[in-house]
Amino acid sequence: MDRKIILRSDIISALKEAGVAEGQNVIVHTSLGSIGFVCGGAQVVVDALLNTVGSEGTIVMPTQSWKNLDPETGVHWEEPEEWWQIIRDNWPAYDKRITPTNTMGCVAECFRTYPGSVRSDHPARSFAANGKNAEYIVANHDLSDIFGETSPLAKLYELDSKVLLIGVDYDKNTSIHLADVRAEYPSKHNTTEHSAVMENGKRVWKTYDTLYVDGEDFKEIGRAFESEYNVNKTMLGNAQLRLMNMRELVDFAVRWIETNRK
Repeated sequence: MDRKIILRSDIISALKEAGVAEGQNVIVHTSLGSIGFVCGGAQVVVDALLNTVGSEGTIVMPTQSWKNLDPETGVHWEEPEEWWQIIRDNWPAYDKRITPTNTMGCVAECFRTYPGSVRSDHPARSFAANGKNAEYIVANHDLSDIFGETSPLAKLYELDSKVLLIGVDYDKNTSIHLADVRAEYPSKHNTTEHSAVMENGKRVWKTYDTLYVDGEDFKEIGRAFESEYNVNKTMLGNAQLRLMNMRELVDFAVRWIETNRK
């Protein structure tokens, strides 16, 4: 595959061709490296996204910091068990201004600190937003409702938002987690999580219950969804852009999960 050089104008043209437009609320998942050589890097991608939706639109990205979970859950798989208690005792409390993302990509990491961006309060599963509805989308992100009815995802659903995938597959499509919450299936269950947070000015290792996060079948859900619904596709350098309606995706995924998960 020939690697391409991509300019800001190329990104804006591809976004518009895919159907991104002024005034939309769009949750974005991006792999910068899949595009090619972006002249200006992550900053240019963020700027192009915000430019395309304009002052009446909103861009949202997952900014998860899931290393701030208990080592027993496997998030520190590379570290020996004898270090686990040390990690519990010393991992920094979540600070939405400075806590970096984990494996969200350099575009999301740039986006969370971009002028005008605001971030939700969840210590492990936060979202950042920038634009007209940003404050509303990230407000009141409850510890025990990671992806549920009070989360940023439910607010995006309410706002009839779009989902944009840039060079990534449906296993990165966070919106399907809202379908996890809404669907009823035999293996659905809660789990107990722990994260370092600030309470009354002190760092505490906080315990909370939440729905178990499961995304193993998201690629399969995506293939099935695309066989029945319109997904706008175009290329940006070496990366495929896919733009879809979030409500259609979530509603379809609820039905798929209830039919197929055992």
